[in-house]
Amino acid sequence: MKSLTFTLILSVFLYSCQPQLNSDPVFEPGTQTHQSFKAEAGLDYLLYLPENYDPGKEGGFPTILFLHGAGERGDSLDVLTAWGPPRIAQEKGLPFIVISPQCPTNEWWTSMLSPLKGVLDEAISVYNIDTTRIYLTGLSMGGYGTFAFSQVHPEYFAAVAPICGGGTPSMLNFYTQPPTWVFHGDEDKIVPIESSQIMVDAMKAAGGEVKFTIYEGVDHYSFERAYNESGLFDWFLKHQKKLP
Repeated sequence: MKSLTFTLILSVFLYSCQPQLNSDPVFEPGTQTHQSFKAEAGLDYLLYLPENYDPGKEGGFPTILFLHGAGERGDSLDVLTAWGPPRIAQEKGLPFIVISPQCPTNEWWTSMLSPLKGVLDEAISVYNIDTTRIYLTGLSMGGYGTFAFSQVHPEYFAAVAPICGGGTPSMLNFYTQPPTWVFHGDEDKIVPIESSQIMVDAMKAAGGEVKFTIYEGVDHYSFERAYNESGLFDWFLKHQKKLP
């Protein structure tokens, strides 16, 4: 009996020491809920499930990974609904699963690529995601993160859309870079339009599939028009990654 008791206690202890990846997921179609990824680095995220979400639907659901700007860093997920897909999903709904992680204070998305991969891998394992229709987009700091993450892990994405961001052209792998739609305002004083232009020029020179929308007379808030007026979400849905 003592041996059995010891074995049970040891089993419970060992289980409690394992990283718990969203062990009790909440399925609430049409709402955004707070979720956590803690195995590698503390990274919470908002999860939106479309109204027609069905965990058993064959083929899964298209999914957007959204990277916010520097002003939304911290430990309050509610601020993530200020802009972009989380806001639109909350106010109008979207036909996507939307995953919106929050970058910790004083960090940058470009230094959080490994935790971001962890969040995406967790979501794929827990939710009914169509892995041929995963899309990446972000604004400002998140635009930089979008360029960086799609450069390091292009295998995840069917299409990406960096907005008022930038990147490092020398990192681009033009043979695997997903179709890319870049947005920027030509009056942006926070992130100059040249930051996007050099990326677009490099992709075009290498024959990459890229389009560039410049909003004339628009400052850093080009993401308002990009997410609300451009038809970006319909463009996403036209792209599907080919399976190997």
